[in-house]
Amino acid sequence: MIRTILLGLLGLVPLLVVIILIRTFSYGGPIEDLFEVELPNPPEISADRGAEHLSEAIQIRTITLLAGDPRPGQEQAWLDLHAWLAETYPGTHATLELEKVADYSLLYRWQGSDASLDPIVLMAHQDVVPVNIGTESDWTGTPFGGEIIDDIVYGRGALDDKGSLVAIMEAVEALIISGFTPRRTVYLMFGHDEEVSGSGAEAMFALLDSRGVRAEMVLDEGFFVITDSPLTGKPFGFIGVAEKGYLTLRITATGEGGHSSNPPRNSANVRLARAILALDNEQMEADFSKPPVSDLFRSAAQDMGFVSRMALANLWLFQGAVEAQLAGAGDATIRTTTAPTLLQGSIKENVLPQRSIAVVNFRVHPNNTLEDVKAHVERVTEDIEGVTISVNSDEGIGSPASAVSPTNNLAYGVLAAVAQQVGDGAPAGPGLVLGATDARYAGIISDNVYRFVPSLVSLDDVSGFHGTNERLSVENVGRMIEGYAQIIMAMDEG
Repeated sequence: MIRTILLGLLGLVPLLVVIILIRTFSYGGPIEDLFEVELPNPPEISADRGAEHLSEAIQIRTITLLAGDPRPGQEQAWLDLHAWLAETYPGTHATLELEKVADYSLLYRWQGSDASLDPIVLMAHQDVVPVNIGTESDWTGTPFGGEIIDDIVYGRGALDDKGSLVAIMEAVEALIISGFTPRRTVYLMFGHDEEVSGSGAEAMFALLDSRGVRAEMVLDEGFFVITDSPLTGKPFGFIGVAEKGYLTLRITATGEGGHSSNPPRNSANVRLARAILALDNEQMEADFSKPPVSDLFRSAAQDMGFVSRMALANLWLFQGAVEAQLAGAGDATIRTTTAPTLLQGSIKENVLPQRSIAVVNFRVHPNNTLEDVKAHVERVTEDIEGVTISVNSDEGIGSPASAVSPTNNLAYGVLAAVAQQVGDGAPAGPGLVLGATDARYAGIISDNVYRFVPSLVSLDDVSGFHGTNERLSVENVGRMIEGYAQIIMAMDEG
C-alpha cells in the first residue's frame, strides 16, 4: 500500500509542475481596470529657475523639533518663507485665494469654472527636521546653504519637502503665465508642522470638511520613481495608496527586587527580556492577498527574475520562502512591525528593579487594527508571569492605518501615467508608505488619497531623508514642475 501511495504522489509531480508554470507565466501586469490617460503637454518651465528658488527656500530655516512648534517668538522663519513665496510667485498670489490656518499653514484656492467638478488638493509641508549636531561637515556644501553643485541642490528640505512645495508653486505659476484656467478647483495645502504633529494639515482638512468640500484627489509626498527598486533592481514607480498607522505599547514586568549579590531567578528584567524575545520571534502575520501588497507585487512582476516571479505567483506553496527573503527592510511592507525602542529598569548597577518597562512601537499595516495589535501582544506574552500591557500614555492612543485608496479611477490613472513618463516607460504600481504624512488626515474629505512625487531618485538619494546630504537634482526639479502641471491639467480634462 505504501508503494501505491508513493507512486500516486510521484504521478502528481508533473501536474504540480504544470500548475506552477502556468501560474508563473500568467502572473503580473498592469493594475486591473487601470484608466489609460494621455498626458497633456506641460507649459513652458525652467528647471534651472526652479532649482534656484529651491535653493532660496532651503536657506529659510523652518525647523520643527516638538509638537507645538514654532513656539511664540520662534515663528520668524515661517513668516519669512510666506513673504518669500508672495514675492517669488506674484502670479499665483494675484490669482489664487490664500488663507492662513492654525497661524502658519497655507491654504490656497484656485477657483475652477465648473462647480460640478470636485476639486483636487496638492500638498507639501513647510517645515524640516534639524541636522544632527556634529554632522555638518559631512555634507556637500552646508545643510542650510542650498548650494547647487554639479547640477544638484543640496540642503535640508530638498527632498522632504520643500522640493515639492517649490515645484507645485512653479507649476501653478507657469500654468497661470501660459493662460491656463482650471475647470476643476485646485487647492494647495502647505502644512507648517508635518515633522512633529501635522496639526496644521489636520486643521486645514477639518476646515474644508466643515465647508462641505469633497476632493476628487488628494496628493501628498511619500513615494517616487525609484531607479533601483528593491523588488526588481530596475526603475519602478511607487504610488502610495495607503500609509501605516502608529501605536506604542508599554510592557511592564514586575518581580522581586533586591541586591544583585543574591539575585532571584526570573527577575523583572528577565521577564521583560522574555516578553521582548517572544514578540520578536512571533511577529504579526503577513498577508499577501490584499491591496496594496498584492497589487504591488503583481505590478512589479514583469521585471522580476523567473524564480521571484514563480514564488509570488504560487504563494500557496512558497509563502514561507518569500517571507524569509523579505525579512529586514522588506518586512515592513507585508506586516505590522514590532520595534522595542525604550528600556527602563534599575537605577543602579547592583540593584535589581522591582519593575522594568519596555516601550514598543508598532507601525500598523492596513490589514490590522490597533485592537489587533494589542490583542497580539497580550496573547504572545500571556504566559509570562508578572507582565502587563498598556497603551503608552506619552504617545496617546495611536492612529490607525489609512484606508487603501482605489486604483481604478482617474486620479490613480493620471499618477500612473506621470510615473511611467518620469521613469521612461518603467512600470508603476501601488505602494504602502511606511512613515506618516500629512495625508493621514485627508480621509475626511476624499476616498482618493495618494502619496507620490514625480521625480526619479535612487535608493541612495532616499537615504538623505532626515539624513546627511539630502539632495535633489536640477533635472528632477524640472520633472517635478512638469509632473505637477500635468497632474493639474489631466485631472481638469477628466
